[in-house]
Amino acid sequence: MKDEHKAQLKSYRESIDNIDASLVFMLAERFKITKAVGFYKKEHDLPPADPSREQEQVARLRELADSARLDPEFSEKFLNFIIREVIQHHERIREKGEI
Repeated sequence: MKDEHKAQLKSYRESIDNIDASLVFMLAERFKITKAVGFYKKEHDLPPADPSREQEQVARLRELADSARLDPEFSEKFLNFIIREVIQHHERIREKGEI
């Protein structure tokens, strides 16, 4: 591979690495907040899942994805993965008092 191609790929990959790091930190912050929500739900005897809120979020994220020219199907899969994880955390908090 030519040096110019290596340099360009390196530049792209550095940007991708920075974005990945940002995503990890943003997800960590999101999960800190959802953990607090889980304890709040336990304290007030609220269910771990809220299907209507989840549907609203999926619809909102699909619209955002579309406006950002990101595949809405992908964004929905991504959000559903996060939602499932959050619900599992809330169920563990409800059952054990911790994640």
